[in-house]
Amino acid sequence: MDYQKLARDIVQHIGGEENISDMYHCATRLRFTLKDNNKANRDVVERLEGVITVVESGGMFQVVIGNNVASVHDAIYEQTGLEKNDSNKSGGTKGNPFGRFIDLISGIFSPLLGLLAGAGLLKGVVAILANFKLVDPTGGTYRILAAAGDSFFYFLPIFLAFTASRKFKVNQFLAVAIAGGLIYPDLVAAFSAKESLSFIGIPVILAKYSSTVIPVILAVWVLKYVEGFFKKILHDSVRNLLTPFFSLVIMLPLSLIVIGPIATYASNTLANGYLFIHDLSPLVSGIVMGAFWQVLVIFGLHWGFVPLELNNISKFGRDTIGPMCGPAVAAQAGASLGVFFKSKNKNMKSLSFSAFITGLFGITEPAVYGVTLKLKRPFIIACISGAFGGGIAGGFGSGAIAVATKSVLTFPVFFGHGFIAYIGAYFLAMILACVLTVVIGFKEELDEDQATKTKTSKEVLIKQESISSPLTGLAKPLVEISDPVFANESMGKGIAIIPEDGKVYSPVDGTVTMAFPTKHAYGFTSNAGGEVLIHIGMDTVKLNGEGFTSYVETGSKVKKGDLIAEFDLKKLKQLGYDLTTPVVVTNSNKYLDILPLNKKQIVHGEETLSLLI
Repeated sequence: MDYQKLARDIVQHIGGEENISDMYHCATRLRFTLKDNNKANRDVVERLEGVITVVESGGMFQVVIGNNVASVHDAIYEQTGLEKNDSNKSGGTKGNPFGRFIDLISGIFSPLLGLLAGAGLLKGVVAILANFKLVDPTGGTYRILAAAGDSFFYFLPIFLAFTASRKFKVNQFLAVAIAGGLIYPDLVAAFSAKESLSFIGIPVILAKYSSTVIPVILAVWVLKYVEGFFKKILHDSVRNLLTPFFSLVIMLPLSLIVIGPIATYASNTLANGYLFIHDLSPLVSGIVMGAFWQVLVIFGLHWGFVPLELNNISKFGRDTIGPMCGPAVAAQAGASLGVFFKSKNKNMKSLSFSAFITGLFGITEPAVYGVTLKLKRPFIIACISGAFGGGIAGGFGSGAIAVATKSVLTFPVFFGHGFIAYIGAYFLAMILACVLTVVIGFKEELDEDQATKTKTSKEVLIKQESISSPLTGLAKPLVEISDPVFANESMGKGIAIIPEDGKVYSPVDGTVTMAFPTKHAYGFTSNAGGEVLIHIGMDTVKLNGEGFTSYVETGSKVKKGDLIAEFDLKKLKQLGYDLTTPVVVTNSNKYLDILPLNKKQIVHGEETLSLLI
């Protein structure tokens, strides 16, 4: 795949570099904060080769790439000045408070995802080696491997300070220095020895901040205002020296005396609150998490659970959220495998097996967006199977010693109490989803070869009249549009087109039998007798012709491909209008059948409807 080209195309169709306020990536998605979401052409981005789908959630424009997301991310940075140009990091979509919270959490934690999973896996492997006495827990091998796995989690506040400073737009090294102060060896020793410390007479409540999440994030957030204050009041000649000086002098004592204790109390409350809810019924908790986890992933809301998982590990030494969600991931992989066995579509077979493999390694976006959600029924089956597996993991109290992707490679992370139950729940959910998908089945489209054979056989037997496309854009079935009159084919059979430009062409050789005064709809009668209606967008009659230009009138003679009208695509989008355009044959009852072109991308003038008589 040409990552450079894909990177250029993505940037171009989301409004250009100047429209990007911020960008980062997680395991499978490019996450953009755009200054104006209306400038992004979602339909075009979704059709780019290498893009699985696009999700708009939490105020973010998320482009799902899959396993190669890092390569595309790096290519975008190579081609743009996003890292250098701080002006691009201002503005952006505000969104609602919950959306901004999810954006904040994902922005802080997603850069650490790979290391988080890798270090967690190493911790699990070391625990297994020690449990089965394959290494001596007092020997150098064990201690060095343990240090490699534990170092990330012990120094987690430092890593979080670095990523949080990027989100809060403060000096990264200053933020790291404050985080380092929270876990400074002398202060850790004082806490362990239960010493009483004070700062200029103010008592300091010492606490253990290694492996914690909330204290350092709050400290960096407060640093944003402290650093900003001194940058504003200090003269240029001393700003670079005194801003860090005053920030350190103020922030570390403030973090130890005020922010830390408040955050520690909040962490304990959060952990105890989760424990209370979980302990009410671990079985029900597992069923709920297993059923809805993948739905949360679709909208990017799963990031809200990462701080809670890390907080559980910090407080209790293990987390029970991750094990309840693992079977949901396995179920999506299993449903994809079921589609592979059941499908007769060659393209779907290839895609579903590939999605099954990536699902085994914890990446479910290809399975969800490319297979199960597209076919609908397998996605529901996977959610039910995930609930079944999640209930088992929850009911048996399965836990994780670290936060990691839910894959066959990360099983060691779940070693300990409930480990066998988790493994069983994982594979049971996968097998159940696969079997139910095969047994219950699903509706799918014919592949191109099958569709061509079917169409050709009909054309040999019956006379055909062709209707060409009046627009260039993305084709979709009428049943998928929002207007029920067109969707239920009350006006006739046909096709809907999402236009890529504002030009409308004649679909037939014939006569314009209706040109609305509002210029948004046109009727034609072909020389062969076909009656065709083009309705530009939904509810655009309200514009009373504003943004439209017509080049024909009722009674005008036209040929296929004649330009009959234009409309301001950008303006109508900004006004919030759905520009999906139905193209219907209003005298459909006179024809044996009307076959739409089996193609997603249509160019104007291309045959799009076949009228069989």
